[in-house]
Amino acid sequence: MSSSQKPGINRRGFLAGSAVAMGTLAMPALAQTNGTTEMESQVDGLVRRNISSFRSLDWRPYFSDTRKGAILVDTTSRALHFWSEDQSIYKLYPTSVPLTEDLTRRGRTEVVQKVVNPSWRPTPAMKLRNPEWPDVVPGGSPENPMGVRALYLSWTYYRIHGTHDTRKIGRRSSNGCVGLYNEHILELYDLAQVGTQVLLI
Repeated sequence: MSSSQKPGINRRGFLAGSAVAMGTLAMPALAQTNGTTEMESQVDGLVRRNISSFRSLDWRPYFSDTRKGAILVDTTSRALHFWSEDQSIYKLYPTSVPLTEDLTRRGRTEVVQKVVNPSWRPTPAMKLRNPEWPDVVPGGSPENPMGVRALYLSWTYYRIHGTHDTRKIGRRSSNGCVGLYNEHILELYDLAQVGTQVLLI
Protein backbone atom coordinates (compact mmCIF):
# COMPACT_ATOMS: atom_id res chain seq x y z
CA MET A 1 0.00 0.00 0.00
CA SER A 2 1.48 3.35 -1.02
CA SER A 3 2.02 6.15 1.47
CA SER A 4 -0.35 8.36 -0.55
CA GLN A 5 -3.19 5.99 0.31
CA LYS A 6 -2.68 6.13 4.07
CA PRO A 7 -4.14 9.63 4.64
CA GLY A 8 -7.36 8.55 2.90
CA ILE A 9 -7.67 5.49 5.09
CA ASN A 10 -6.93 7.54 8.18
CA ARG A 11 -9.59 10.10 7.25
CA ARG A 12 -12.15 7.36 6.66
CA GLY A 13 -11.28 5.76 9.96
CA PHE A 14 -11.50 9.10 11.70
CA LEU A 15 -14.90 9.86 10.15
CA ALA A 16 -16.28 6.44 11.05
CA GLY A 17 -15.01 6.78 14.61
CA SER A 18 -16.46 10.28 14.86
CA ALA A 19 -19.86 9.05 13.69
CA VAL A 20 -19.86 6.35 16.36
CA ALA A 21 -18.79 8.86 19.01
CA MET A 22 -21.45 11.35 17.94
CA GLY A 23 -24.11 8.64 18.07
CA THR A 24 -22.96 7.71 21.56
CA LEU A 25 -23.07 11.33 22.69
CA ALA A 26 -26.56 11.81 21.27
CA MET A 27 -28.05 8.90 23.21
CA PRO A 28 -28.20 10.58 26.65
CA ALA A 29 -30.11 13.52 25.15
CA LEU A 30 -32.94 11.16 24.23
CA ALA A 31 -32.91 9.73 27.72
CA GLN A 32 -33.58 13.17 29.19
CA THR A 33 -37.27 12.94 28.28
CA ASN A 34 -39.27 13.35 31.48
CA GLY A 35 -42.67 11.97 32.41
CA THR A 36 -44.54 15.23 31.92
CA THR A 37 -43.61 15.72 28.26
CA GLU A 38 -45.24 13.54 25.64
CA MET A 39 -42.57 12.65 23.13
CA GLU A 40 -42.29 10.39 20.11
CA SER A 41 -39.87 8.08 21.89
CA GLN A 42 -42.63 7.26 24.38
CA VAL A 43 -44.87 6.10 21.52
CA ASP A 44 -42.67 3.70 19.60
CA GLY A 45 -39.21 3.78 21.17
CA LEU A 46 -37.71 5.43 18.10
CA VAL A 47 -37.08 9.01 17.07
CA ARG A 48 -37.46 9.75 13.38
CA ARG A 49 -36.29 13.11 12.10
CA ASN A 50 -36.77 12.63 8.31
CA ILE A 51 -33.78 14.83 7.51
CA SER A 52 -33.44 13.28 4.03
CA SER A 53 -36.88 14.63 3.02
CA PHE A 54 -36.22 18.13 4.40
CA ARG A 55 -35.97 20.02 1.10
CA SER A 56 -37.18 23.21 -0.55
CA LEU A 57 -40.48 23.11 -2.43
CA ASP A 58 -42.34 25.22 -4.96
CA TRP A 59 -45.62 26.76 -3.80
CA ARG A 60 -47.58 26.09 -7.01
CA PRO A 61 -48.61 22.46 -6.38
CA TYR A 62 -50.16 23.52 -3.06
CA PHE A 63 -51.68 27.00 -3.53
CA SER A 64 -53.47 28.80 -6.37
CA ASP A 65 -51.75 32.04 -5.35
CA THR A 66 -49.68 33.50 -2.50
CA ARG A 67 -52.11 36.24 -1.48
CA LYS A 68 -51.20 37.43 2.05
CA GLY A 69 -48.43 34.84 2.03
CA ALA A 70 -48.62 31.05 2.22
CA ILE A 71 -47.52 28.51 4.83
CA LEU A 72 -47.22 24.81 4.03
CA VAL A 73 -46.68 22.38 6.92
CA ASP A 74 -45.47 18.97 5.78
CA THR A 75 -46.08 16.57 8.67
CA THR A 76 -44.09 13.81 6.96
CA SER A 77 -40.84 15.74 6.54
CA ARG A 78 -41.63 17.81 9.67
CA ALA A 79 -40.97 21.04 7.85
CA LEU A 80 -42.74 24.39 7.50
CA HIS A 81 -42.45 26.33 4.25
CA PHE A 82 -43.29 30.04 3.95
CA TRP A 83 -43.68 32.12 0.78
CA SER A 84 -44.30 35.86 0.91
CA GLU A 85 -47.12 37.34 -1.15
CA ASP A 86 -44.72 38.67 -3.81
CA GLN A 87 -42.70 35.39 -3.62
CA SER A 88 -39.48 37.30 -2.95
CA ILE A 89 -39.09 35.55 0.42
CA TYR A 90 -39.01 31.81 0.94
CA LYS A 91 -38.28 30.21 4.31
CA LEU A 92 -37.91 26.58 5.35
CA TYR A 93 -38.00 25.63 9.04
CA PRO A 94 -37.80 22.31 10.91
CA THR A 95 -40.84 21.67 13.10
CA SER A 96 -42.38 19.41 15.67
CA VAL A 97 -45.60 17.71 14.60
CA PRO A 98 -48.46 15.98 16.46
CA LEU A 99 -47.58 12.98 18.57
CA THR A 100 -50.07 10.59 16.98
CA GLU A 101 -52.15 10.36 13.84
CA ASP A 102 -55.42 10.97 15.70
CA LEU A 103 -54.04 14.32 16.95
CA THR A 104 -52.99 15.34 13.43
CA ARG A 105 -55.26 17.62 11.42
CA ARG A 106 -54.70 18.22 7.73
CA GLY A 107 -56.27 20.63 5.29
CA ARG A 108 -56.60 24.35 4.66
CA THR A 109 -56.86 27.03 7.30
CA GLU A 110 -55.41 30.50 7.85
CA VAL A 111 -53.75 32.70 10.45
CA VAL A 112 -56.50 34.48 12.42
CA GLN A 113 -54.46 36.01 15.25
CA LYS A 114 -50.83 36.79 16.11
CA VAL A 115 -49.86 36.72 19.80
CA VAL A 116 -46.68 37.85 21.57
CA ASN A 117 -45.74 35.72 24.60
CA PRO A 118 -48.95 33.66 24.46
CA SER A 119 -50.31 32.01 27.57
CA TRP A 120 -50.91 28.28 27.37
CA ARG A 121 -54.04 26.39 28.37
CA PRO A 122 -54.33 22.63 27.92
CA THR A 123 -57.31 21.51 25.87
CA PRO A 124 -60.05 19.49 27.62
CA ALA A 125 -58.69 16.31 26.03
CA MET A 126 -55.19 17.09 27.31
CA LYS A 127 -56.52 17.66 30.82
CA LEU A 128 -58.27 14.29 30.72
CA ARG A 129 -54.99 12.59 29.82
CA ASN A 130 -52.95 14.71 32.24
CA PRO A 131 -55.18 15.96 35.09
CA GLU A 132 -52.11 17.13 37.03
CA TRP A 133 -51.30 19.78 34.40
CA PRO A 134 -52.07 23.41 35.34
CA ASP A 135 -55.12 25.15 33.89
CA VAL A 136 -52.95 27.95 32.52
CA VAL A 137 -49.25 28.82 32.18
CA PRO A 138 -48.65 32.57 31.76
CA GLY A 139 -46.91 33.93 28.70
CA GLY A 140 -43.21 34.66 29.07
CA SER A 141 -42.64 31.77 31.49
CA PRO A 142 -39.81 29.36 30.57
CA GLU A 143 -42.23 26.52 31.39
CA ASN A 144 -44.71 27.77 28.79
CA PRO A 145 -44.92 25.25 25.90
CA MET A 146 -46.01 28.01 23.48
CA GLY A 147 -42.65 29.76 23.41
CA VAL A 148 -42.28 33.43 22.57
CA ARG A 149 -44.80 33.85 19.71
CA ALA A 150 -47.86 32.09 18.31
CA LEU A 151 -49.87 32.19 15.11
CA TYR A 152 -53.44 31.14 15.93
CA LEU A 153 -55.23 29.23 13.17
CA SER A 154 -58.93 29.20 12.34
CA TRP A 155 -59.14 25.66 13.76
CA THR A 156 -59.92 25.66 17.49
CA TYR A 157 -56.86 24.85 19.65
CA TYR A 158 -54.45 24.71 16.69
CA ARG A 159 -51.40 26.98 16.65
CA ILE A 160 -48.04 27.45 15.02
CA HIS A 161 -45.84 28.48 17.92
CA GLY A 162 -42.37 28.49 19.41
CA THR A 163 -41.00 26.16 22.04
CA HIS A 164 -38.39 26.42 24.78
CA ASP A 165 -37.91 22.63 24.61
CA THR A 166 -35.65 22.30 21.59
CA ARG A 167 -35.70 18.47 21.83
CA LYS A 168 -39.21 18.54 20.36
CA ILE A 169 -38.19 19.95 16.97
CA GLY A 170 -37.94 17.29 14.28
CA ARG A 171 -40.08 14.87 16.28
CA ARG A 172 -43.66 13.79 16.76
CA SER A 173 -44.04 15.53 20.10
CA SER A 174 -47.05 17.89 20.14
CA ASN A 175 -50.71 17.51 21.03
CA GLY A 176 -51.79 18.91 17.67
CA CYS A 177 -49.87 22.16 17.19
CA VAL A 178 -46.85 22.82 15.00
CA GLY A 179 -43.78 23.90 16.94
CA LEU A 180 -40.75 25.89 15.82
CA TYR A 181 -37.52 26.96 17.47
CA ASN A 182 -38.12 30.30 19.18
CA GLU A 183 -35.73 32.11 16.82
CA HIS A 184 -37.68 30.75 13.85
CA ILE A 185 -41.14 31.67 15.16
CA LEU A 186 -39.85 35.20 15.81
CA GLU A 187 -38.92 35.42 12.13
CA LEU A 188 -42.11 33.78 10.85
CA TYR A 189 -44.23 35.96 13.15
CA ASP A 190 -42.83 39.06 11.45
CA LEU A 191 -43.33 37.61 7.95
CA ALA A 192 -46.84 36.19 8.35
CA GLN A 193 -49.99 38.27 8.72
CA VAL A 194 -53.59 37.75 9.70
CA GLY A 195 -55.06 36.07 6.64
CA THR A 196 -51.91 34.18 5.61
CA GLN A 197 -52.98 30.91 4.01
CA VAL A 198 -52.00 27.70 5.78
CA LEU A 199 -52.07 24.15 4.43
CA LEU A 200 -51.18 21.10 6.49
CA ILE A 201 -50.41 17.94 4.53
